[in-house]
Amino acid sequence: MTVTETAADTKVGLCVSETAFRPRPDGEDNYTISEVASHTGLSAYTLRWYERIGLMSRVDRSHTGQRRYDNQDLGWLEFVGKLRLTGMPVADMVRYAELVREGDHTFAARQELLVRHREDVRRHIADLQGTLAVLDFKIEVYGGGSQ
Repeated sequence: MTVTETAADTKVGLCVSETAFRPRPDGEDNYTISEVASHTGLSAYTLRWYERIGLMSRVDRSHTGQRRYDNQDLGWLEFVGKLRLTGMPVADMVRYAELVREGDHTFAARQELLVRHREDVRRHIADLQGTLAVLDFKIEVYGGGSQ
């Protein structure tokens, strides 16, 4: 899945309820900050902060100055959400965003950043698996073998 593809585009999450967010067609994708906050679970404050620190590229504005997000912005926020779930430091996410904005000649640097972080994620998963094994053992001890 590319950064701008959504779960709906790739048929991921087919069990999602009928009230799930459905992106508007390109050209009609003009979302307010409150709509984006509702869809992403991020606060309007966080969305503005992402823009201020450079994690989001410049967000379009309406004629009255209100932020207007598009499907590409939503795709980017979905990707950033995945990076957040992996525990990537904000500084690394901002650096990645800067590299994306610099253009295709930064592919190698982007790949290096992601490969390095993937190794951190793999180490963390291994730590969690070890911790889970300890929890499973303790649960078995306290439950007399039944779970």
